[in-house]
Amino acid sequence: MKAVMLHTRAGPDALVYEEAPLPALAKDEVLIKAWAAGITPTEFIWNSTFVDAEGKSRLPIIPAFEVSGTVEQKGRDVIDLNQGDEVYGLLNFWRDGAAAEFVAARSSGMAPKPRSIDFVQAAAVPLSGLTAWQALFDYARINNGDSVLIHGAGGGVGTYAVQLAKWKGARVIATCSKKNADLASDLGADEVIDYAGSRFDEVVHGVDAVLDTVGGDTLERSWGVLRKGGTLVTIVGDAPEEKASAYGVRGFSMLVEPSRVQLAELGRLIDAGTIRPIVNKVFPLSRAKDAYQEGLKGHSRGKLVLKIRQ
Repeated sequence: MKAVMLHTRAGPDALVYEEAPLPALAKDEVLIKAWAAGITPTEFIWNSTFVDAEGKSRLPIIPAFEVSGTVEQKGRDVIDLNQGDEVYGLLNFWRDGAAAEFVAARSSGMAPKPRSIDFVQAAAVPLSGLTAWQALFDYARINNGDSVLIHGAGGGVGTYAVQLAKWKGARVIATCSKKNADLASDLGADEVIDYAGSRFDEVVHGVDAVLDTVGGDTLERSWGVLRKGGTLVTIVGDAPEEKASAYGVRGFSMLVEPSRVQLAELGRLIDAGTIRPIVNKVFPLSRAKDAYQEGLKGHSRGKLVLKIRQ
């Protein structure tokens, strides 16, 4: 098969498009004929990109952990998926990814692809959609009538977070670049703050929850905008217990987990027209290097996707 591979611990400049062996299939896995793969530009700073779950090097590696495609083959213990099924899902971070014509995936991480969207759009959902879902509902536990501040509302996670929070009945305050303000409003944000033009912590006070996708100074200034007992969830930084205690709030640093149940629910919301994927740009598999380099420029509007098959 054709795949995009990295033979050294390096950034996207070292990616090579080449022939690779078909992945081996475990008894609880399915072999996915990949049609598209979503990418996360920061993958190459994750330790899990280069080692297995026991910390041993697994070079050379194949990146990209979001896939959409069809089931080509299944392991002997797989009973809930069949050859030809259209699926999408989040892969194990400690194993090879989906920047290839075929990928092995645990069946428990795959869900039926939403019927109303194509494979490219579906590949833009798993990591970002699940991250937003888990941050808002599993960690922050937002409810109807809550107020939520979402940083990076124009990005991959932020675009889903705005839509999901609005679906839940929350009042949504979004921070993003000026060029993404119209998108954030269109997705349902009640108030949009251009982070370059205003300091959010001077105008936002007493919110129930904050979802931080930016980190750094943005994360530090977010503690003070929460009400007592509120919740901060960050996907890019640390949320130390002593910091949360000092402000009288809860704080979580989260890592997304695969979930067939949540992917199925996201799929139902997509098919109902309640939420929609935002795809920034699409690159052919052979230009994966360009896709990752584009993502590292920052301030992406939605998700970057590799189109693997025509």
